[in-house]
Amino acid sequence: MEEAAEAGIQDQKLLFNRWDMSEVEIKDPSLARYVNLHAMIVPHSCGKLAGQQFNKSNMLIVERLINKMMQTEHNTGKKELAIRIVKDAFEIVNKKTKKNPVQVLVDAVENAGPREETVRLKYGGINVPKSVDTAPQRRVDTALRFITDGVRQASHKKKKTVSEALAEELIATANGDTRSYAVSKREERERIAKAAR
Repeated sequence: MEEAAEAGIQDQKLLFNRWDMSEVEIKDPSLARYVNLHAMIVPHSCGKLAGQQFNKSNMLIVERLINKMMQTEHNTGKKELAIRIVKDAFEIVNKKTKKNPVQVLVDAVENAGPREETVRLKYGGINVPKSVDTAPQRRVDTALRFITDGVRQASHKKKKTVSEALAEELIATANGDTRSYAVSKREERERIAKAAR
């Protein structure tokens, strides 16, 4: 009986050998297909999912956050550094909230993704803004971009480290705090879209 329990523990893959992905739940049903939570010990797929157009949906959401963290002038191509930043931020999130940090990340993505955006339509040479619903995949992409942009602003030329800035941004966004950069940007987008209905 004990051997079976030990085998079950060994079969279970934990993110960073710490965080159990099976207990994370996605509350927004529209994002369930696009927020992937399959377990990996280290979130590094080595570009295996880069072949097809929408294959990024199959990538672990934590790895997508790490890849967005690499898209700066200081972190470009430094995946190990980005992994360490996210890992340290997850430790800080766990200390502050006593929750699984992957659950906090998923909640932050749900709260930061705009549900409505504007497109420009041309009528007789005049650009007219028109409000449209945002696709779930774009919601996830936009949410991750807003979170990383907020982290970049909070930590650039400041005493705060990137890990601390990421942890604070994730916690604030997961709680729906309007002082968070990601939530304020989402509200701004939705306000512009509402005016263009």
